[in-house]
Amino acid sequence: MFVDRVTINVRGGDGGNGCLAFRREKYVPRGGPSGGDGGHGGSIILRAAQGVTNLAHLSSQRHWKGDRGEHGQGSDCHGRGAEDLIIEVPAGTIIRDRDRGHLLRDLKAVGDWVAVAKGGRGGHGNKFFKSSPTRAPRQFEKGEVGEERWITLELKVIADVGLVGLPNAGKSTLLSRISRAHPEIADYPFTTKYPNLGTVYEGERSFVVADIPGLIEGAHEGHGLGHEFLRHVERTRLLVHLIDAQPMDGSDPVANYRGIRRELELYSPALAARPELIVVTKLDLTGSDEARERIGLELCREVIPISAVTGKGIPPLVHRIGELLDQLPEPVEPPKVVRPRPKTVEPELTPEAQPVAAEAGSEA
Repeated sequence: MFVDRVTINVRGGDGGNGCLAFRREKYVPRGGPSGGDGGHGGSIILRAAQGVTNLAHLSSQRHWKGDRGEHGQGSDCHGRGAEDLIIEVPAGTIIRDRDRGHLLRDLKAVGDWVAVAKGGRGGHGNKFFKSSPTRAPRQFEKGEVGEERWITLELKVIADVGLVGLPNAGKSTLLSRISRAHPEIADYPFTTKYPNLGTVYEGERSFVVADIPGLIEGAHEGHGLGHEFLRHVERTRLLVHLIDAQPMDGSDPVANYRGIRRELELYSPALAARPELIVVTKLDLTGSDEARERIGLELCREVIPISAVTGKGIPPLVHRIGELLDQLPEPVEPPKVVRPRPKTVEPELTPEAQPVAAEAGSEA
């Protein structure tokens, strides 16, 4: 199961309480305070890790809580701090605060991390409050409560090249021929249900290619499967647009190409402006050469013909992709517009309804 968006609740562990104690030993009169501090609570840390491909392992557990720090003890013994809870996520995960909407961190590379919920500080024991005027303090602190929030995790795959096109245009077949990826391949539309990644080696260089599920008209409005996966091509530096020379439904290849381009422009103008390489597929079919010539003439663009079944044209295509990637800089994603939450007006409290602070105490 491929999951690329999940919302979870994270809460840091509470800090341990400080201790109220006094040194009591034979022949040691007025030993003084000996209460130790409580340990800090464990924080919740999200870290991008190698080998994690999606967020499926987080979909079955909605609540994550850190361990509590140990309480302080007598004889100047401090409580042990809790270990941080580390949650591994794939590189390319964007973390946002669900309620406020602001960005917490974009974990673009393996090893990037962020503390999404800090653990509470441990409370001080009564020895901390000892001073020259106060020789026997009975004051101590309770541990602070850990930070809690709801966060939304959204995955955008990290790839250099994104394969786009209509369903059944040959994207999965091409990816399986140029890399060691094994996507599902069949002769019906929407075979690919989630993005597949493959590493392509061309000489001394290598690059990552993403097979994006097929797009259809209205994808930017949520039609078909492409709406949920359009964001996965936002990080790519180069788009490889695959055009079926002879679609099974008898549609016009040029009209199909322009339809996909329109969906990209409606979804993100910055994405539509990304460099693009046009590839005409399935040249092993009869009449494909004539269709390829017509596509090149009508679009007035460079067109690379290939046949993923026979392998014809694939080496020049891989070489051309490598040349273009050497010339292209890293993409800059457009900023996301976050609408501020409406301010809530709290009702004024009458003197009778004013909250009364409760007094806390402890026994020695």
